[in-house]
Amino acid sequence: MTQAVSSPTTYLSFEQYLAYDDGTDTRYELVNGALVERPPESDENIGIARKLFLELIKYFPADWVVWGTEVEVTGRRATARIPDLLVHTEESKAAVAGATRATITREMPPPALVVEVVSPGQANRDHDYRYKHTEYAAQGIAEYWIVDPETRQVTRCLWVNGRYEDTVYSGAEQIQSTLVPAFGLTPAEIFA
Repeated sequence: MTQAVSSPTTYLSFEQYLAYDDGTDTRYELVNGALVERPPESDENIGIARKLFLELIKYFPADWVVWGTEVEVTGRRATARIPDLLVHTEESKAAVAGATRATITREMPPPALVVEVVSPGQANRDHDYRYKHTEYAAQGIAEYWIVDPETRQVTRCLWVNGRYEDTVYSGAEQIQSTLVPAFGLTPAEIFA
């Protein structure tokens, strides 16, 4: 469940968001200028992200596969998302190296892959399938995976000629990735 923190008439710029500190360890995303509290993930979602992390580090340097890195995206107002997993390109990794905050701005090269594990609730489904789909596409991120524990499916959104083409994988279908041609997991294995 997400909850807006800033009042609807007070919008933050991206720079104000980066400087924001309420003195707690609460994590926020910036959505169209409003702070939105990110609740803790479920054990299931953490387990899925961990399983994908362990698979992806077989193909990429371990410090290129990360969670907690923010991605500034285009919205009506300033917006920053925190995907469940992110795989850097050499260029995006170099751009955040040495930074005090792991944030990929719109001026930086995009990551190669973002992964969102869908949390329960229609609002979360809308964010991952609709809003983030559009936002990540606008950033030109090569692949966006929507991992959905409710439907037991993985949607691979592949950047082709200026837009995402979506392919849905379920059951024992091996997930096909242009970034990781030898990727070895199926949805059945991810959700086991």
